[in-house]
Amino acid sequence: MLDHTNVFRPRRKTFLRLTVLGTVLAAATALTGCSGSPGGSDSDNTVSLYSWDNEASMKPILDEFKKENPSIDLKVSYGTPVQGYISTLQTRINSGTAADVFIITAENKTEIMNGGFAKDLSGEPWIGNIADAAKATYTKDGKVYGAATSSWGGGILYNKDLLAKVGFTNPPETWDDFLALCRKLKDAGITPFYEPADTIPVSLAALVGLQNQASGGTMDADIWAGKTSFAKTWTGPLEDWSKLFSQGLVSSSVAGLTGDQITSEFQRGSVAMISTGSWALGSIQKAAPNMNIAFMPVPGDSGTYWAGAVSPGYAINAKTQHPKSAEKLVEFLQSKTAVELYQKQNAAITTTKDFTPKLDPALSPMVPAVRDGKFYLPQVTWPTNSAALNSEAVSLLQQLIQGQSTPEKVASGLDAKLASLQGK
Repeated sequence: MLDHTNVFRPRRKTFLRLTVLGTVLAAATALTGCSGSPGGSDSDNTVSLYSWDNEASMKPILDEFKKENPSIDLKVSYGTPVQGYISTLQTRINSGTAADVFIITAENKTEIMNGGFAKDLSGEPWIGNIADAAKATYTKDGKVYGAATSSWGGGILYNKDLLAKVGFTNPPETWDDFLALCRKLKDAGITPFYEPADTIPVSLAALVGLQNQASGGTMDADIWAGKTSFAKTWTGPLEDWSKLFSQGLVSSSVAGLTGDQITSEFQRGSVAMISTGSWALGSIQKAAPNMNIAFMPVPGDSGTYWAGAVSPGYAINAKTQHPKSAEKLVEFLQSKTAVELYQKQNAAITTTKDFTPKLDPALSPMVPAVRDGKFYLPQVTWPTNSAALNSEAVSLLQQLIQGQSTPEKVASGLDAKLASLQGK
């Protein structure tokens, strides 16, 4: 399914105003996804799906499911990611009208898993086909609650022709090398680099990911447990990242730019590099078919890394009256047949073990890491309060961009926000 990103994917700017709309849609379509109480009869061979992806995207996959399962009556309703979908789903869950199969995401997984709203999938015979990172994302206390079939990666997308003008041959290996490349571009009269500031930037997420990797992958859990802090772990990456602005390589005006605006500038050839995700490639190539582009990882002092996250997963309503049909649908949706059809529709980096996608060559540098789960996004790995912390981080980072704060103050500000959220 499409990659989930209210905090990850800046081009989706409308999610806040969809909250009210989602509630209205929930009432209007409640009967479509009615599931009732658990343990009900499955003899009517009916199953309902509340889809994250739009109808055009899902039609070939669902047509194949109906072809292979002609006795099952499939009822589908469609939501609008991100917040509209989540709001509508929660309304339906609360009213007992949620679909038999729905989507679990990084944004709602805590509520879904803690509330007991999804069925444990860990005993399903096909669960071994799901990538380890995908299972880990939607696992609680050893139980798997979501079947995600793809992931996305985020890095630096660059215009090869513009970089060639300053003698670029290979991606930089360190952050200082990246800054030097930006300097060469600026000195040549080429705008070096943009990234949106309405979310935690991809480049900063990757730099923090390197810190997490050095900490054995437990950095966020350790922060929440009080074993370390944002001040101890984020200050270094923030110091490196902030040099883009303190050295005048990127204008502070980017604090007011959205992901769509930055993508448009890149498509016009007005900027040499942007940070973005794999999901943006198709639209950029459609808008600028002759542009020679590729991705590179974000370089840091200890290596290179990618931002990224596991995509939304399919979950089975814990109160479904049609457990057998629901299980059959989810089993199909993660099958080689369905994943291949889905990948063809969406060009996603699919991660199931029985199918290897054929992807655009521009994605080649990131694909192995993404399929192996070697990426990082703080909003996904933060154990609790990710939405509130993300909002705080965006505010603090914009102050840093504009020269009104320091890396140390940003990190300590995140510590203070977490403490307040934890009631300390």
